[in-house]
Amino acid sequence: MTPIYLSANQPRWTPTSEADIKAALDGGLIGESHYLDLKEVPSTKGDNKESARDMASFAIDSGTLIVGIAEDKDKRTFTLAPQPLKGLAEKMEQIARSIPDPPLNVITQEIASEADPAKGYLVIHIPASPAAPHMVDGRYWGRGDKTKHALSDAEVVRLHERRRIADRDILALLQEEIDNDPIPAGIRQQAHLFLVAQPLAGRPDMLLELTSAPTWNTDLHAFIQKAYAPDIQAAVNGNDVSPRLNDAHNGFRRSRGVARATPNLADRSNFRPISEYSPEDAIELQVHEDGGLRLFSSRLSDKRGQGSSPEEQVIIEAVAVIHARRFLALVVAAGEHAGYFGNWALALGATGLQGLRPAPGRNFWGDGPAYDRDIYTAATAATRAELNQAPGAITRRLVGPLLRALDTESNHMSALTDPEPAPGGQ
Repeated sequence: MTPIYLSANQPRWTPTSEADIKAALDGGLIGESHYLDLKEVPSTKGDNKESARDMASFAIDSGTLIVGIAEDKDKRTFTLAPQPLKGLAEKMEQIARSIPDPPLNVITQEIASEADPAKGYLVIHIPASPAAPHMVDGRYWGRGDKTKHALSDAEVVRLHERRRIADRDILALLQEEIDNDPIPAGIRQQAHLFLVAQPLAGRPDMLLELTSAPTWNTDLHAFIQKAYAPDIQAAVNGNDVSPRLNDAHNGFRRSRGVARATPNLADRSNFRPISEYSPEDAIELQVHEDGGLRLFSSRLSDKRGQGSSPEEQVIIEAVAVIHARRFLALVVAAGEHAGYFGNWALALGATGLQGLRPAPGRNFWGDGPAYDRDIYTAATAATRAELNQAPGAITRRLVGPLLRALDTESNHMSALTDPEPAPGGQ
């Protein structure tokens, strides 16, 4: 069960049964606050929009909505009112994803009633959203001490500035990786890919258990296999591009943690090609003690012959798509390993792109528009719920602008989209 944050005095409360909820109500331990709202079940379109406004208001600082509790507004008291659970979670998730703009991803947990297990309570966790504030019916919503309210223009501006600061911070980390490209400039011919993930509220030792255990190397190999789960394979249509993440066979110590990489990256300060056929090819995944993840691939482009340009270097944009989607799976795995439920800052960068054309398929090398910049960067942030429920949308935020510039986005839609939620919202 995900713990519910109530206040500084009651930082965590984790109900697992109807008795837990009743005891908290009887003891006056819970009530509507900046982080918690209690509701019966929405039954009309108006109720659905009211629930959407509630969830949007929580998305700034995070919060929880518990459905199945009735309020006597005159007496200011709450009582248990268990609701039919069938389809309730799906309905509330649909409301969260279809009414607020931009959509919300939430985490739901059912608690059955002791008298009738078909009825009960739905706990809806709304993580702090990196896209906050969220709009419902043309207005942005925030949360006061006990109730929601429409945000003023000044509050909206402040929240957007907070998001821009977070973007600048993750782009600075991305630039650090680009500046530390392990391939010497003298032999660098291919475009290179960089991916960065950093927990926004993680502990300094968040992944210390993974990086310092005696079995860290084999543990890291098992960790990488999370990027090859069946749902990830389906999203990328089973495709992979050499060097693959699975080709990172060797374990190495790094300044901030550990890494799995191809052997030519054993000493990052002294790169030595190991293959005459593909001397520049290398890949590395770094796992930092503080929860940060870094992925580097030196083969975002390659030489392919075409017409009068037999040595033309072309962009293999599938590398960016496939590695980004797998990387997000590792971000989820890192959060689960550490018990971290907070938000992540994410960034993707590419270098050496100036004048290169895309390679959308094996039979169509270099037939698209040339990219007009040397470097591409994109940054975003994501909640745990979005990483679990909408990794395609996050992947699209990271690589979509690059793909659209190359006119190849339509070739990768299975990796850039997510299954539609079940009907039952508005």
